[in-house]
Amino acid sequence: QVQLQESGPGLVEPSQTLTLTCTVSGGSIATRYNAWSWIRQPPGKGLEWVGVITYDDRTHYSPSLKSRASISRDTSKNQFSLQLNSVTPEDTAVYYCASDKGVGYDFWGQGTQVTVSS
Repeated sequence: QVQLQESGPGLVEPSQTLTLTCTVSGGSIATRYNAWSWIRQPPGKGLEWVGVITYDDRTHYSPSLKSRASISRDTSKNQFSLQLNSVTPEDTAVYYCASDKGVGYDFWGQGTQVTVSS
């Protein structure tokens, strides 16, 4: 069974860059047709898809975050990462990584709380 674990800072100052890493076990991020997404949930709001990286290193982003988000991967560590630049308090959320099947997500990380505050 695939397991995902998010890691990163719990507190980021406004205008700084947020970097989160998702470590995957039980499956390779480079296996054909696998894709891996970042999703977030701001307090009191619904889930928001941030972006995805595919098995062949293609990326796609939410239009609202495209100018600030970047997803990359390290296949040697079986990890993929999210960088979000110029964060504001509106980026405060629980951030999840998930295995993306195109029509839904079959495995999720437990989520990591990120607060943007000075």
